[in-house]
Amino acid sequence: MSSPKSKKSTNKMKTPKINTITKGDCIEVLKATPKGSVDMIFADPPYNLQLGGDLHRPNNTKVDACDDHWDQFESLKAYDDFTRQWLAAARETLKDDGSIWVIGSYHNIFRLGTILQDLGYWILNDVIWRKSNPMPNFRGKRFTNAHETMIWAAKSKDSKYTFNYDSMKALNEDLQMRSDWFIPLCTGGERLKDDNGEKAHPTQKPEALLHRVILSSTKPDDVVLDPFFGTGTTGAVAKKLGRNFIGIEREDSYIKVAQKRLDGITPCDESSIALVQKREEMRIPFGWLLEHGLLEPGTQLQDAKGRNKVKIAADANIKTTEGSHRGSIHKVGAAVQNAPSCNGWTYWHYKENGKLIPIDNLRQQLRGKIEATSMDASIPKNTTFQ
Repeated sequence: MSSPKSKKSTNKMKTPKINTITKGDCIEVLKATPKGSVDMIFADPPYNLQLGGDLHRPNNTKVDACDDHWDQFESLKAYDDFTRQWLAAARETLKDDGSIWVIGSYHNIFRLGTILQDLGYWILNDVIWRKSNPMPNFRGKRFTNAHETMIWAAKSKDSKYTFNYDSMKALNEDLQMRSDWFIPLCTGGERLKDDNGEKAHPTQKPEALLHRVILSSTKPDDVVLDPFFGTGTTGAVAKKLGRNFIGIEREDSYIKVAQKRLDGITPCDESSIALVQKREEMRIPFGWLLEHGLLEPGTQLQDAKGRNKVKIAADANIKTTEGSHRGSIHKVGAAVQNAPSCNGWTYWHYKENGKLIPIDNLRQQLRGKIEATSMDASIPKNTTFQ
């Protein structure tokens, strides 16, 4: 984290370079960053904990809490002013379709959320990082504080932000990723130490958290900026995942640890970081299967168990044999099941050599043929259909 109580530099701040740590006040460096040059921002700003004295365990040992100078503000107004300045400058660095993640505790997350909205950011999700090993509540006067909140926001309401839905689903055993993430605190060998063997940073975040953040909302080669770089977790994970990073940090001790950490990382090879997103694949209308001769009008389709059967009409609609339903493969599939929706590509099957095969198999064949041979130059590979 950068210090909030920095004095304005009399020298013009140099433009930060990709994949390097820039030393300086985060607001000044953000203002020196080219506008519209950043794909995603991850920010772990000062919490403004407002600690009222030392905290001790039952055995009278002192708790190593965050009481560093960069987390101290004269008032809530001073904190809000600082927050508004860096968030405004950060928004200028984002591309139109960029997004930002901001993490905080109950001390500051609500103030951050208000200012984000005031500045025109469009909130997409609030994600709860539920800590599997939180610090106990030693005084017994409150609930154990077992989570932090992350706000994920697009630059504006109109931003076409990146969300790697299928990658998140794959990461979660083929289930939709929820907005509550159960991840341990940064401990053990991952916790970086200084030359004295002490924690290098009081609020170092686990790489597992940043892995999910960066993988979910960026693409390979994207630029990820962290205005409170600390010991470099954001940069370390970005480098591992084949992304670029810009780190901003004021404290020499943090820069030293972060640079050593980054120097020891070997990026993944391209084949390991490539994302194949189903939603980015070329869409194939069902009617194309008829036009390209993969199915014929009058062909019978059925579900996997043979309970519902339909025939294909020449206009690519399908109709039940008794004629009670007619429409698209999705609409009729939902109707015969009395369901609100249906993926007709996987529900309806055709027969080949006596076996029932989903019609999605034919869609994949046609997609591959078009992309490999560009058989129809009038249809770009990235064409999409509603």
